[in-house]
Amino acid sequence: MKLLRTVAAVAALALTATPAFAAPTSPNQNATATAKIVKPLTLTWVQNLDLGTILLSGAGAWGGAVVGVSQAGVLSCANVNVTCSGAVQAARYNVRGTNNQLVTITAPNVTLTNANNPLDTLLMTVSSPGSVLLTNSGAPGNDFNLGGSITVASTTGDGVYSGTFNVTVDY
Repeated sequence: MKLLRTVAAVAALALTATPAFAAPTSPNQNATATAKIVKPLTLTWVQNLDLGTILLSGAGAWGGAVVGVSQAGVLSCANVNVTCSGAVQAARYNVRGTNNQLVTITAPNVTLTNANNPLDTLLMTVSSPGSVLLTNSGAPGNDFNLGGSITVASTTGDGVYSGTFNVTVDY
């Protein structure tokens, strides 16, 4: 009887330890290799940003007057302590590359330095589209605009303030 129980236990163990059979592989399960080739990007300056002339007015000490130009070239000068005049425009760049590719635009803020006193600076907050979809390959490329705004106060020194954009583009 002991022998019969041992044989039954070994048989049951053999049934549970039987390996599963793998399904046969199909001979046409091939991987595909691809490579996407794109033209190098070319970034070209087209025009400068101009905030026009800003006249500081208002009596006493004041601050926080924001003056800006949008990406569309529209002036924003809504503060009783400043008067804005002159021609304004957004900065414009042209980017060329491969058609239907999304190009990321990086344009950090710009420090503007007073030509009369290099110790006087203003921080211009840059307004960038962030990206542009190329609608052609090579020329003529796609133009995009950058806007910007500065904050002035009664203590802002007079003079021409200027700085340089550090614009980069990448796929």
